[in-house]
Amino acid sequence: MASLGKIARRTFLFGAAAIAGGVAFGYYKYSQPFENPLEKDLLPGEGTLNAYVKIGPDNRMTVIVPRAEMGQGVTTTLAALVAEELDVRLDQLTVEHGPAAPAYYNRAALSEGAPVPRFDEGVVAEALRGTMGVLSKLFALQFTGGSSSTIDAFEPMRRAGAMAREMLKAAAAEKLGVAAASLKTAEGRVSDPASGRSLSYGELAADAARMSPPADVPLKPRSAWTLLGKPQPRKDMRAKVTGAPVYGVDVALPDMVHATIRMAPLPGQRMVKMDTSAAKAMRGVIKIVEIDSPLGHGFGVIADNSWRAFQAADAVTVEWEKPARLPDPETVRADLSAAYKTASPASLRTLGDPDKVMASAAPGSILEAEYFVPYLSHAPMEPMNATARFKDGKLTVWAPNQSPSVIQMVGSRITGLAADQIEVHTTLLGGGFGRRLEPDFSDYAIRLALQSEGRPVKVIWRREEDMGHGVFRPAAIGRYRAVLGSDGRPSAITGSVASQSVVAGMVGRIAPSVPLAGPDNTMLDGAYNQPYAFAHHRIDAYKAALPVPVGSWRSVGYSFNAFMQECFLDELALAGKVDPLELRRSLLAESPAALGVLNRVAEMAGWGNPPPAGRARGLAYNLSFGTHVAEIVEVSGDPASGIRVEKVWCAADPGLVLDPKIFEAQLMSGILFGLSAAMYQEITFGPDGADQLNFSDYPALRMNEAPAIEIALLETSSFMGGAGEPGTPPSMPALANAVARLSGKRIRELPLAKAVTFA
Repeated sequence: MASLGKIARRTFLFGAAAIAGGVAFGYYKYSQPFENPLEKDLLPGEGTLNAYVKIGPDNRMTVIVPRAEMGQGVTTTLAALVAEELDVRLDQLTVEHGPAAPAYYNRAALSEGAPVPRFDEGVVAEALRGTMGVLSKLFALQFTGGSSSTIDAFEPMRRAGAMAREMLKAAAAEKLGVAAASLKTAEGRVSDPASGRSLSYGELAADAARMSPPADVPLKPRSAWTLLGKPQPRKDMRAKVTGAPVYGVDVALPDMVHATIRMAPLPGQRMVKMDTSAAKAMRGVIKIVEIDSPLGHGFGVIADNSWRAFQAADAVTVEWEKPARLPDPETVRADLSAAYKTASPASLRTLGDPDKVMASAAPGSILEAEYFVPYLSHAPMEPMNATARFKDGKLTVWAPNQSPSVIQMVGSRITGLAADQIEVHTTLLGGGFGRRLEPDFSDYAIRLALQSEGRPVKVIWRREEDMGHGVFRPAAIGRYRAVLGSDGRPSAITGSVASQSVVAGMVGRIAPSVPLAGPDNTMLDGAYNQPYAFAHHRIDAYKAALPVPVGSWRSVGYSFNAFMQECFLDELALAGKVDPLELRRSLLAESPAALGVLNRVAEMAGWGNPPPAGRARGLAYNLSFGTHVAEIVEVSGDPASGIRVEKVWCAADPGLVLDPKIFEAQLMSGILFGLSAAMYQEITFGPDGADQLNFSDYPALRMNEAPAIEIALLETSSFMGGAGEPGTPPSMPALANAVARLSGKRIRELPLAKAVTFA
């Protein structure tokens, strides 16, 4: 894998309006294909036809799905991409995550994340996406995130299946003495219609693997698809429902020891001293190791089972240094507010001249509002864990992770080993939401493995350690101003968000040598890049300096910017006496896909008809990760006795749906994730660390609270969008707008449960 630091020091300007210096220096490297990592560990008689397909002589066909399966269905949909072109049934394929390798780098996440609105398909925007795509290959980072898995795999994995099919046909043509063009493929066999003879893929694989892949293979048109576009049985479901050991916490190896960690409770805090005498005397304790990592300071306990490690960790007494500045709620708000005075504003897109309109506005025509969102935890059901072994000059890591490339980078930094001496096994993930992009849980496991004398060590965090030691979704303040015209509609809108930079935080932890410049577009995502046809509009970002580590949380900046901007639009509609749906329709008239989901969701919910007595509805729209989504939330009750979320209607347009049931499930998941955060969740800090350490004080929606959800999928958009995150952003403002209509009181701060009661 190319050195991320070396490349970045020479060329990379993240999130700015241009890429500094171009990428011509790396063209030669960019033009070279990556080696096929499957060639290293083939079984006898097994053949690999490319980096995604290997076939055994017994006709066992394996497809590599190099993205982490964390419930979003990639092992099914990505396998179907190969199966469609390989002409096999999905149940004939075995799925593996595969090794950490540059061949599996994620192009779409970087190119689709270019700092331009996704609906902008102009020359400059497309050139910038192309440049980001080039950089993605030079970085060669394999990771799962940004709702990019299907977008990234759509062409390469179909092409892999088609190339393998044609190579198998060529091998069969030699054996049968006929022209390859006359042969047919179906269900894992190549047949000659003229003679009736056929050969299995397994009989042909070894010979096919020795052939040169075809230079260009036409892909099936959509009209010929038999798998794609239709619901498929989940490839991961049987193992999960039968309790198969598929998660990181299930890893069991010979001679394995167990460990847990206790890290400083407050960000940046360090140990002053610790007393381990009582813990060392406990049964089963093998070793207590100080952990001094750039990611945290604390200790790990190695024992003969996890429970004894937990008990011993509780028996260690530690004196922690007093923090220079406690990130309590008051300090967080003060530091975010201070950023408006100390940080330089950054903007990525300006429509018209909003400042001029503001300056000439008539008295009383300017509306202002301030919004606040708190820190949030990812809170996956499977706590952080990793198993590591350092033996015979080789490091092996088993982990439920979203980026094996990052584990290799961290492992190399700790051990000094080259990437090819570090093997990463990616298990299924019991929830990710961006948390498992981070290297800390693998970092600590690797450091403990160095102290385990060649034995594998499985490190499991307790729930309290997990939730109290993010990274977290950043807190943010948003300040909005608008001028209302005589028609009751906004003639100019300005906004400013003060928050920490997710990109700076993540890059600083993973690749601290990478220099960053320009704005972080994730701070503005969900506000600057929406297809609303505002005449005058600008959103600024102010980077705040706080010690709390922040990172990617499901939908990243969209999660708070959508809340702020969509709530403000509702406030403007109320002030201007304009229906919220009609206001958005007029602003989205030039975006057919956006207008389409808005009209569809309004039709689904019967927006023009008043809701039943005691109920109210709220509406929100957002374009995120390439998918247009409009949602309407209906609530009932009252703020005093309790508000209940009754139903959510959702219309989404990702341009192309490869598996409608999986796409619907991901939208539902994102909606419930967003509603949980909007209603209940926050992370605050006191003198002893995070105040919320388990689901008892960081609740998610329970089944009896979950609303009915109705989904409609459209396919009119000109670009392909993702599924995992787009359901989350509009769910929060849609709920807040519904609560405002029900209660008559606008709540501008999350979670809403601080102001109203939910039933």
